[in-house]
Amino acid sequence: MPRRSKGARLHLRPARFRGGKLTHAATWIIRDGGKYLGTGCLEHEVGKAERTLKNYITSKYTPQRKERDIDTIPIADVLSIFIDDRPDLYGEDALDAEKYVARAKRLRDFWGKLMLADVNKAKCNEYVKERGKKGGARRDLEDLRAAIAHHADEGLHRGIVKVKLPKKGEPRDAWLTRDMAAKLIWTCWRAREVQTVHRGPNTGQKIETNKRPLRHLARFIVIGIYSGTRAGAIASASPIAAIGRSFVDLDRGVYYRRRQGQIETNKRQPPMPIPPRLLAHLRRWHTRGIIRRHFVEFNGEPVASVKTAFARAVRLAKLGKGISPHTLRHTAATWLMQNGTEPWQAAGYLGMSVETLLKVYGHHHPDFLSDAVEKMTAKPKRRPTATATPQKRVEQRDTNVIKMLGK
Repeated sequence: MPRRSKGARLHLRPARFRGGKLTHAATWIIRDGGKYLGTGCLEHEVGKAERTLKNYITSKYTPQRKERDIDTIPIADVLSIFIDDRPDLYGEDALDAEKYVARAKRLRDFWGKLMLADVNKAKCNEYVKERGKKGGARRDLEDLRAAIAHHADEGLHRGIVKVKLPKKGEPRDAWLTRDMAAKLIWTCWRAREVQTVHRGPNTGQKIETNKRPLRHLARFIVIGIYSGTRAGAIASASPIAAIGRSFVDLDRGVYYRRRQGQIETNKRQPPMPIPPRLLAHLRRWHTRGIIRRHFVEFNGEPVASVKTAFARAVRLAKLGKGISPHTLRHTAATWLMQNGTEPWQAAGYLGMSVETLLKVYGHHHPDFLSDAVEKMTAKPKRRPTATATPQKRVEQRDTNVIKMLGK
């Protein structure tokens, strides 16, 4: 029985040496059955290699762009069209593209062989069960819903198709106290890389080196706490204005959080004035050459994600569970509320609606329900009794005199 084809995929061709000298660097190639196609991408150019693979797969098959009935339209075609049109719709850069490609692959693996008419509540629930995580499944299905909506907007199918999303989880309210934040930052700043000895009499022994693998994370945490900015915008923050970067104007003290070239979405990322203490840190990192093109760099290169490093830092600082990079945004919102910031100002600073701010963080404000608390324990006030005005008293007297004379 022939082996089942794995389809077109990326493969890292290892570096090659001759006589102890490097002759060919490690590069990404595309494997498709018995074919091997070069991408021209080095090992660290993962995003570029994935785009090359996408273009290759697209060139092999082009979905029909004409109006059809939902019983005859493969969901794989719907996803393919959405992937092709996505840059024009959202203007996203490689960092967002990598996350989206992973979600699109999961959707294609489950839905690819089904028709558009097969999308129903039962099938969506089956996907949630197979995915395992409700939050992740909801995010995937949101992409599927967006792909179907785009397909309909293009006038490519007739009929109504509804994607059933699992319920949203409860909003997380975990936040760091100032002591916890300081401990986490110092842990990142002082942490040293630990290596295991593999040769000699000390084989198996773990030793600390002079390498500081978490100092980039310390900068990430400082920016996150003082600005309340989302992780992606922090990772792309740069003192140099360029497409795909969030520009930090060190001269004017303004942080343009939305990446240049990115279309505005529901995740609000408005410009913000940088607090003086944070601005001093940013200017120092830049003038002293601690960073080059991005404020969060590891070995001179921008960092796409800090999830792994952040989890390690939390573990080293012994802060417990439930703390993630997004906790920094919760922390900034909580501190603003605790300091009595006017909600409209706080919401504008964080880039969220006043409604969301009050719903999730409002109970931290010192004035939260203060009027109700005060009046709950106060003694009831007596209502003033109605007293007759002088004019009313004169009229009443005249009436009494008339009644008396009439007897």
